[in-house]
Amino acid sequence: MRWDGVSEFVYVAEYESFTRAAKELGISTAQVSRQISALEKRLNIKLLYRTTRKVSLTEEGRVFYQHCRGVLDGLDAAEQAVSRFQSTPQGRIKLTAPMTYGEQQLLPLINDFMVQYSDIEVTAFLSNQTVDLIDGGYDLAIRIGKLNDSTMMAKKLSHRTNFVCAAPSYLDKYGVPHTLDDLSHHNCLLGTRDYWYFRDTKQTDTDQKTNHSIVKEKNLRVSGSIQYNNGHSLVDAALKGLGVVQLPDYYVQKYLASGELTSLLDDYREPEESIWAIYPHNRHLSPKIRLLVDYLAEHLA
Repeated sequence: MRWDGVSEFVYVAEYESFTRAAKELGISTAQVSRQISALEKRLNIKLLYRTTRKVSLTEEGRVFYQHCRGVLDGLDAAEQAVSRFQSTPQGRIKLTAPMTYGEQQLLPLINDFMVQYSDIEVTAFLSNQTVDLIDGGYDLAIRIGKLNDSTMMAKKLSHRTNFVCAAPSYLDKYGVPHTLDDLSHHNCLLGTRDYWYFRDTKQTDTDQKTNHSIVKEKNLRVSGSIQYNNGHSLVDAALKGLGVVQLPDYYVQKYLASGELTSLLDDYREPEESIWAIYPHNRHLSPKIRLLVDYLAEHLA
């Protein structure tokens, strides 16, 4: 049969393990191996590299996986449609998201989502590295800012704003910066990069189709006595009057509201950064994934 071995191959490709694929499919590891070997023989193509430590896709296997995953998702959706499965969605969703945004904003919402849909399983990998959705077997990724991968479909979920701020105690002692040039006289609390993003007030372009102005961004190199790769620690330093910091809204909103931090250089604040849900363009967006994406869009907006 043409379908023999396809499900086994897709599961091995996603889990990078014959043993884990067999467990998920409820069959023996030997049966998974036999089915895939027969599939490779029928196609006359090597789909997988097998070593004692790892299973990985060949180039041909990667192409075959992309098509097979879409077909299986389509079959899954068809079965759900005829059996009214959409009313009780179930199954596994594998996603990736940036570390801090995932911790603070995303995973608490997913926990709320799973309270409502207890038959859904979620595997989340938080990383600030851009992971490959296809190679990693991910159904979904949450990305912030500009999207560079044109091979992915994207849905905008929300946006975030970066604020420059400092504690009143620091400003009383060192003064308030009113221009970007003033930052050279201040102790800037750095994250993983030594430059900050701002709106370029001197340069704008015009969209030829809409005739609307396009705000340009400006990268400004800054310096200071602290550099941490952790936003919470930078907030703590700012609250203790150690310097000026630039961080996304979800780090500083409550402190701006309470007056513990003061927003600075608002006229130069960079445009909002979009937050996206992305998924492979050739993969059918199954009902459970669409349900999660719509839920996130509603609650993050």
